[in-house]
Order: sequence, then C-alpha cells, then structure tokens
Amino acid sequence: MTLWRVVCLAALVCGLVPSLVRAEDKPPVEADYYKITTFEVPKDVVLEASAFQLMPNGQLAVASRRGEIWMVSNPFAGEVKAAQFKRFAHGLHEVLSLAERDGWLYLVQRSDVSRIKDSDGDGVADVFEVVNDEWEISGDYHEYAFGSKFDAEGNLWVVLCLTGSFSSDVKYRGWCVRITPEGKLIPTTSGIRSPGGIGANLAGDMFYTDNQGPWNGTCGLKHLIPGKFVGHPGGFKWYSLAEPFLGKAPREPESGSRFMVEAKKIPQYEPPAVLFPYGKMGQSAAGVAVDASAGKFGPFAGQLFVADQTFSTVMRCDLEKVQGHYQGACFPFREGFGSGSLGLELTANGSLFVGGTNRGWGSRGNKPFAVERLDWTGKVPFEMQTMRAKPDGFELTFTQPVDTQKAGDPASYKLETYTYIFQAAYGSPVVDQATAKVEQAVVSADRKSVRLKIAGLKEGHIHELNADGVRSEQGLPLLHKFAYYNLNYLATE
Repeated sequence: MTLWRVVCLAALVCGLVPSLVRAEDKPPVEADYYKITTFEVPKDVVLEASAFQLMPNGQLAVASRRGEIWMVSNPFAGEVKAAQFKRFAHGLHEVLSLAERDGWLYLVQRSDVSRIKDSDGDGVADVFEVVNDEWEISGDYHEYAFGSKFDAEGNLWVVLCLTGSFSSDVKYRGWCVRITPEGKLIPTTSGIRSPGGIGANLAGDMFYTDNQGPWNGTCGLKHLIPGKFVGHPGGFKWYSLAEPFLGKAPREPESGSRFMVEAKKIPQYEPPAVLFPYGKMGQSAAGVAVDASAGKFGPFAGQLFVADQTFSTVMRCDLEKVQGHYQGACFPFREGFGSGSLGLELTANGSLFVGGTNRGWGSRGNKPFAVERLDWTGKVPFEMQTMRAKPDGFELTFTQPVDTQKAGDPASYKLETYTYIFQAAYGSPVVDQATAKVEQAVVSADRKSVRLKIAGLKEGHIHELNADGVRSEQGLPLLHKFAYYNLNYLATE
C-alpha cells in the first residue's frame, strides 16, 4: 500500500474526506461535458422548433413546423424565459429551414422558398415575397422540403421528399434542387426519399440525411453532387424536365442487391457517406450542422453533427475522402433532449441550438416540442475523436492521451461487420454479418492515436468498433465506446 493510500485511509477513518473516488467508481456522463439548457416557451404556444437562424442583431429566429417564426432575444443567456420570445411571422406552411441574407430572412416551406423582413422596425415581418415555387405539392402530409444555408455562389439547396415517401407523381418530388440568387430552380441530384435535414461541411460540400424505407435499409448521411443519383429511383420521371441540366436518367438499381455492388454498375450512383445502424444510432435521422467554431464547441472542430428525431439525440460524424468519395464514422454524442431532435444550428461562438417535436410519431424525449441549447462546459471528454481507414485497418485518434498498455492490447477492441440490403422493400434487416479480428494495436509516441491492423476488412460494410477496453492515462473509460465506420471504399494509402 502506498503512503498516499495510508494517509487517505487514515483521513477517511477520521472523517476528514468523504471517500476515495477512482475513475472506475464514478465514470463521467455526457452532462459533465455538454450542458442542455431548455428554453421556456410562451404559455399556450406550440413551438415545434424545426429550424434556427442567428440574426445580425443577435436575436435567434426559431421556425415552427406549424408555420410560425419567433424571435428570441439574448438566446445565449443562462436562462431563456418566455418573455424573450416574440412572434415574427405566422400563417406559413411547415417551415423547416431558415437562412439570412442582406436583411431578408429566407425560409423553405412546403410549397416554396420565400423571404420575409420587418421593414418598419416593429419586430414583426411585414414584407413577404415568393422566391421560387417551381416544385409542386399534392396535399400528402409527407411532402417535406428542407433547405440549406446559402452556399458560396448564393444558392439555396432544397431536398424534396417523395410523395408519401414512396413515389413521385408530383413535380420534382424525390429531388434535390438549387435555387439561385435570381430565384431560378436548377435540378441537381435525384434519388431523394425522405429527408430530415441538409447542411454543408467546412469545404462547402452539401450533405443531407435520408430515412429508412424503400431503397434505404437504414438511415444515412448522403453527399449531394450535381448530376448524381443517391439511391431511390422513384423520382426518375422528372429527368424529363432535368435533361437539359443533367442528361438522361441512370439505370435503376437492382432490388435485393448491395449498395457497393450497384455503385460499381451505375456510374451516377453515389452511395451513403455514413449509414446510421438502425436501433443503435437512431431511427429517424434529421438536422445537419457543422462545427465551424474552431474549438469553442469542444474537441470536434470541423465535424458534422446530426440529429435523430426518434432517439431525441445528436450524433457526431467524422468524414474523410477515400478514392474520391466521402465516407466515415458516426459516434454517439449527446442524448436526453426534451423532444424528438429535428432542427440544428451550431453558431460560431460554440452553441448548438436543438429544436424538437414528436409530431405524433413519438420520441424518447416525452415532450411534444422543445427549444434547447447545448453548450460545452470546457471539460474535454475522453472520446474517439476520429476513425480513419487505412489499407490494413483503421487509425483511431483520441481526445486525451491513452493508457499505452490497454490501448496497445488488441483484446481491448472488438470489431463486427455487416450491411443492409439495397432493395425496393421498406427497410432491411442487418445482413452479411462477420467478425473481423484486431491483430495488432500500435500506440503512437504522443499516446493520442492507435493504428489497428485488421484481418477481415469488408468493402461495403459498416465496421462496428467496440473499444471497451481502452482507458485514458488517468484510467477513465471512453465516454462512448462504440464507433461505426462505413467502409464503402478501401483505403489505398
């Protein structure tokens, strides 16, 4: 027994210290690192928060799925009370996205892109203009429209849900379109099913979330590339309008196949960058936000954060390009939001606003709606920061130095591989399961990364890593021990 333990035990006997606290006795929890602040919404207001936009005057615009927009003063306050809310606009149609430019607040609603502003300074919008309404609606409740922030050319990207989320007899349903600064519509990418959010990474490349259903075995994060096809052929009839921009439709995928089998046969097909294992990472992928705060939101600068409506969570995604295509890993990040997480806004000063609704679908968060803010406490969690593909395995980086003995032991890791069927039927079971073997784990000199040599890498499979045996140099377990890497393409270097 060390002298320190003798001293501490003596002090404990004398009642001078409450206990000896070890890392194993009291493992950290998410709230130690990221704090949720729930906003008090005005009484009798149903604010199913679907989108946010921080305004030049410091107010926060909050859209409601029910067609209202509210302005919140001092949204970064320790407590946000109902008196800080003021209704800015109403009578709109399911607003799911907001963006600000040149004094106008742009909104994507079910039927169009519009812009509004307060011309007389009384805090209420009084000018409403339609920017573009070239897509159509039928009245089916599933015809969601999610829009991005402005890209470098001043375009808004809009992803349009298929009618009923199955097919498209309604103009441009099942497509991503761009709306130019002049208000013109450009057909951009086909293959959309049921989007839940859209956003760009730091490089300006656009991604959206699509949800489990036909041609989507599970939810995924997909890269939107002009001229490409992202999986669901239900909107192919609108190539009749898009041909001047994109040419003819690609061949349809073969139902019952696998994502990467079809990617090798269909040049226009861009497979999902990340697949979210169903029932493990969530069930309804939603809003997308990039961390452009340069470290003010913690140790994940540049990564994408994705909401899940059913699980009331926010997930984390680390992407890389392999053979010219985005792919990467997803990690659990923060659970415990009050309602079903939908809209996200991550501000430059490092606050993540999270909007919630259960909309009758249900969610782990049991409130019908919520407006919340997530802030980093300044403490760095012990996490897998990145997971990157290598020709013979993966390289992990960590947010803190690791215990060399434990992180260097292959027995500290378990790795399973599997995928989903690419099919016209709704969803898919997990298929093609296998166990990969971690043959070697080499810790770097700075103890912040580990190279894993793997036997049994599977192209086109999710690689589910359980790093339960890894500890930090202080003896802490990982805050989240699972990572899921979507290995579409094998690394060549």
